[in-house]
Amino acid sequence: MTSAKEKENPKMATQSEDSAVKASEIDDQPFLKANAQAKRSYGRFNLAIVGGTGVGKSSLVNAVFGRDLAKVGKGLPVTRGVHYFNDDSLGIWDLEGFEIGSRESPAEILRRHLKTISNRPAIEQVSVVWYCVLSQLPRLTSPDIEMIREMDAAGMPVILVLTKVDWTKNPVTGKRTAPQDVEEFRDWLEDPVDEQGVPLDIPIQRVILTSARGKHGKGKGHGLGELVTETLTLSPENEKDAFRIAQRLNLPWKREMARPIIATAASAAAAAAAIPFPVADAAILAPIQLTMMGRIAAIYDLELKTMLSAGALAQLGVQITGQALARSFFKLIPGAGSVVGAGVAFALTAATGEGWLRLSEQVHTGKLDLDKIGESWGQYAPTFLDVIRKMTEQRIAKS
Repeated sequence: MTSAKEKENPKMATQSEDSAVKASEIDDQPFLKANAQAKRSYGRFNLAIVGGTGVGKSSLVNAVFGRDLAKVGKGLPVTRGVHYFNDDSLGIWDLEGFEIGSRESPAEILRRHLKTISNRPAIEQVSVVWYCVLSQLPRLTSPDIEMIREMDAAGMPVILVLTKVDWTKNPVTGKRTAPQDVEEFRDWLEDPVDEQGVPLDIPIQRVILTSARGKHGKGKGHGLGELVTETLTLSPENEKDAFRIAQRLNLPWKREMARPIIATAASAAAAAAAIPFPVADAAILAPIQLTMMGRIAAIYDLELKTMLSAGALAQLGVQITGQALARSFFKLIPGAGSVVGAGVAFALTAATGEGWLRLSEQVHTGKLDLDKIGESWGQYAPTFLDVIRKMTEQRIAKS
């Protein structure tokens, strides 16, 4: 029997269900398989980042991807001047800038580096290049130009990133501007000419002014959103989703990827309940919902498999899917009966997907520890009103 408190708080009703469904009855394999398959299908986004010591490459990578350049994953010192760091969704080719005193020309050095990269597996090939130049020294040297031309000739789109820009904020408009010499340098880069005014061929696709941190090293940086947007634009079509997953700044992109997965799972749940089944059999929805969760976890780059034990993952499945949720829902609707039909299955799954999406975002942005997902789910679990809303939306869509 549902208590007065449970009627007031539907989440409490879900959490206080009896133990008719135990963790051992929930198979976590649909989650794990779906997660692994999604990661394989999205692949890895590979960025080449070029620049000398002190230009701010590590800070830039950390600001955009939420990873330390030296701690992206396993670092592979491919050859002198070239390192490759990667995890499942992101690969970073760290190429040193040209060092004065080298016996080889910049073009020769880079040509050799690019040949090394081209001999690596397909999953490690470069999609976009960030060529980093320190804004405090706003100039492009002849070696820089040679290297940019070599990368362009290799089919790599180059974004020239001016780093560590010292922005000034207008107290009235709130608009930020870069120092005049930096603005002038950007204008020149977008339409370069030599000392005699003769146009120069410098194949830069975009010029972006950035700071990885706010003034005095505090707060958020600036120009990063533009950098992320232009990087996505220049990425190959089949690698755009991999970049959306790897980056940490634009959450709406991830939601756009996740919501079709929720819709597909909700439709699959409705199909499974085309012939209504008893609430006692509602665990039949668990594989569908766990598959949905696994795919969404891949989009938010969550490593649940490594952070949660099999038992903890299964227990999470009990909390989120199937019989307990359906039972609590029916308890709150007088006269609703005791069978799950297509409409209820659709609404339960859609509402569960939205709750899982919100929770995933909290973990992804560092606002919730991954190892506290199980105890935090109650804050994101679908409520009675969430399910009713989804049922209403479905009816409107059909009418």
